Amino acid sequence: MVPKTKTCGGILLADDGSAHACAAVALICDLPLPPHCRVTVLRAFGSQQAGELGLLEEALAGTCARLEERGFQVDSQLLLGSPAELITQFAEEQNPDLIVVGAKGLRSTLGILLGGVAQQVVEYASHPVLVVREPYAPIERVLLLTDGSPHSDQAMEFLRDFPLPANLDVRVMHVLPPPPLRPLIYTSVGEPVLYEPPMISEVDKEEKEHEEKLGQEILERTVHCLENDGIKTTAVLKSGDAATEIMEYIKENKINLTVCGSRGLGQVQSWLMGSVSRKLVHYSRCSVLVVRGPKAE
Repeated sequence: MVPKTKTCGGILLADDGSAHACAAVALICDLPLPPHCRVTVLRAFGSQQAGELGLLEEALAGTCARLEERGFQVDSQLLLGSPAELITQFAEEQNPDLIVVGAKGLRSTLGILLGGVAQQVVEYASHPVLVVREPYAPIERVLLLTDGSPHSDQAMEFLRDFPLPANLDVRVMHVLPPPPLRPLIYTSVGEPVLYEPPMISEVDKEEKEHEEKLGQEILERTVHCLENDGIKTTAVLKSGDAATEIMEYIKENKINLTVCGSRGLGQVQSWLMGSVSRKLVHYSRCSVLVVRGPKAE
């Protein structure tokens, strides 16, 4: 089947002058985007930087020049205020196809609770968000995550329509639930030991086989949709803690870009409830594209 013509009409790039933002610019320039694609470069600054406006304008102009050399239509905005709030507000008003931000790769639990700019944009924006990490490497291997939900389907549809380099190595991964934990028992001297059941029950065996069958069906459906668009795809089925399995696979297989869906939880829920997408944004070694699902009521 002949691949569909893929387009992307508008990108909102958050520029803070960091190495991660430079990596984001390099990634955008490497994408086979159409000539009419418009890139809006947004730079936010705080009141304490008011005396540096000349330097900020010069840096912003440099970013725009790099994108213009690539042939894009480029606009720029230098705004006073909170970066995350400005990015999400601007996106709501301008409705870009994609928001691109650099990530500083927080590594602490405290960082997750407080949230950096990239994490806040992923949490609250209503548009797909591409979080780019440096050092930059051209996209050669893409990992699409799926659990069979509408949110995963939305991520797949976005990947089908988004222009990516030719001859990509695309993998589709589904992670089965981990086996049930073995209970601890205590010896007569109080030493804890793992209880080993004599055999797997028929109920457990049937449930495992059912989960594996569903997982294979989810992968086959996703692979079929992508290959109908000319995207050569490999299915990957894992079992265990989803975030751990995914991040180990990313590291071992040198994945450049991971694509996943997100439920789009409300503000209170989103910070208290864990999610694979949030862990990937913080801990993954590669860039992450989070495609938002409908906002929670």
